[in-house]
Amino acid sequence: MNVINLSGIIFGLIGIIFTVFLTFKVLENSPGNEKMQKISGAIQTGAKAFLTSEYKILYIIVLLIFLLLGFTNNWIMALSFFLGSTLSVAAGFFGMSIATKTNTRTAQGAIESLSKGLKIAFNGGAVMGMTVASLGLFGLGLIYYLTDGDTIAMSGYAMGASLVALFARVGGGIFTKAADVGADLVGKTEAGIPEDDPRNPAVIADNVGDNVGDVAGMGADLYESFVGSIFSASALGVILFNEKGSVFPFLIASIGILSAIIGIIIFNLSLKNKENVNPSKALHFGTYIANGLTLIGVLFLSLIYLKTINPFFVIFLGMIVGMIIGNITEYYTAKKPVKQLAKSAVSGAAPLLISGMAIGMESTAIPVILISFATIISYNLLGLFGIALAGVGMLATLGITLAIDAYGPIADNAGGIAQMAELDSYVRDRTDQLDVVGNTTAAIGKGFAIGSAALTALALFASYTKVTNLSIIDLSKSQVFIGALIGGMLPFLFSSMAMKAVGDAAEIMVQEVRRQFKEIVGLMEGKADPDYSACVSIATKGALRKMVLPSLLAVFMPILMFFILGKEAVAGMLVGTTVSGVMLAIFMANSGGAWDNAKKYIEEGNFGGKGTFAHKAAVIGDTVGDPFKDTAGPAINILIKLMSIISIVVIPILIKIFG
Repeated sequence: MNVINLSGIIFGLIGIIFTVFLTFKVLENSPGNEKMQKISGAIQTGAKAFLTSEYKILYIIVLLIFLLLGFTNNWIMALSFFLGSTLSVAAGFFGMSIATKTNTRTAQGAIESLSKGLKIAFNGGAVMGMTVASLGLFGLGLIYYLTDGDTIAMSGYAMGASLVALFARVGGGIFTKAADVGADLVGKTEAGIPEDDPRNPAVIADNVGDNVGDVAGMGADLYESFVGSIFSASALGVILFNEKGSVFPFLIASIGILSAIIGIIIFNLSLKNKENVNPSKALHFGTYIANGLTLIGVLFLSLIYLKTINPFFVIFLGMIVGMIIGNITEYYTAKKPVKQLAKSAVSGAAPLLISGMAIGMESTAIPVILISFATIISYNLLGLFGIALAGVGMLATLGITLAIDAYGPIADNAGGIAQMAELDSYVRDRTDQLDVVGNTTAAIGKGFAIGSAALTALALFASYTKVTNLSIIDLSKSQVFIGALIGGMLPFLFSSMAMKAVGDAAEIMVQEVRRQFKEIVGLMEGKADPDYSACVSIATKGALRKMVLPSLLAVFMPILMFFILGKEAVAGMLVGTTVSGVMLAIFMANSGGAWDNAKKYIEEGNFGGKGTFAHKAAVIGDTVGDPFKDTAGPAINILIKLMSIISIVVIPILIKIFG
């Protein structure tokens, strides 16, 4: 092997070194006064306690699968699986830990200026983004180098990343939405107190949830997407370009790491000596720089390394489609449809819910057409390898795109700390400006995740047909059609489990918050403190109890389908799951985002503002939308890909054993 095959390891290490530097830059900022540090400390403690408990359960399953893979197939794949799981856990835990230390520093920075608050929040998010991208590339690059590009070994690594992602998304999503629903329904609607009011017993749990769900959960999600896209492209690239084709996706990801680093540095330089700034423009500026640099690098690589310009066109197409899907997501969750949705709240919760579901359903049309367009063009240019490369293109600059996503929960937490620490009202105004942008960037991030999931799932499906020697998938065969039907049903069953889990945990949370308001003397008057730890404990127990069953659904369904109807039925199931899952994920994410921002639009003083009939209806809509957009919806992306990777890894083993 030549040195170019070490690119994943080398540039992964460069990214890790930059992340360490960035971490020190974040932590050198002041964490604020004693009260701010105390609140932030409670959030840190709750978040770490939940992740530790979650990982204990997760690692029991990881170790069982590790042993099964080792004894039934080979220990190299088993070790790859374990490494993929462990690095994903490490990325989520480290990134979330820094995010929980950044929140109070962002609030302190907002005391000085909007620009400083933005800079600190972004850099805290960038630690998460760079950690995920760097460890993902380093780990997969290490497996590639040590196994001489063995596809089976890399599939084990991708499977480990996917398993952790699903647990993190489902568990974190249940936690954050149970806390959020309890805080909103009782605090805002019944007690009539502001969001993040320190009198609300669920307020700390709500802020903890932002980190375990929207930082650690999203990080694990995109870690899995990043790894899955590189793996699928590498596995398919060798067919067209031999060893160069298998290395090429690693080179693209390496360029993406470097471009993200430059984009982060330029973002920071652009804020130097500025008091006021437009947060949205500043955040998008850094992303555009990173994407532009990546494209320049890809152009040269395509012409010099693969001797064809087609890879450049495919990756450029992936980036463009990803950005357009992000902008469409932004339109449906932050623009004209949201204002119309807020207007419907004047008539009550029912019209708001109907309109919000209609927005989500409508929003599936253009992204699906765009994904289809990208698929056709990519296939015509480079076959299945082109489809996989388009997915890599969407995620190439993950280091900075995830930074913008993780920035949102940090800004949200900063606003909560400003409220609870009773800082001057202008500080909360500044953190609210940062938070509003964070809601939009989170929605765009979900759009990117959905688009890349669809393309990666298609590439993984092609890998499945390759490892199982299926040249034709005939839908006229009853077992294939039944597999497709069952596959189409699975995202709905999975979502039902996740939604019920949130509902059950939220019900207990609501009762606890009501109890404290009723029984703790002086709580509403601000003369007594609520029992925050009780609410954190309820959210933790609820998430840990309910996260296992929906997560294991993705593991066992391909195996069960194989034993009942065979390997062709598994292929049909993967097609059905991908088709219905992509639609459902877009629908749930955008309906939930629209309800959330409609509530915020009313809270800004429109249609009567806070405390009005319209506002109460909007809170109900937001409460329904919370598990849509932050629990079930984003987890479907992982479900689609995990089922594909499980099929790639496990079904060939079962064929070997049972024939």
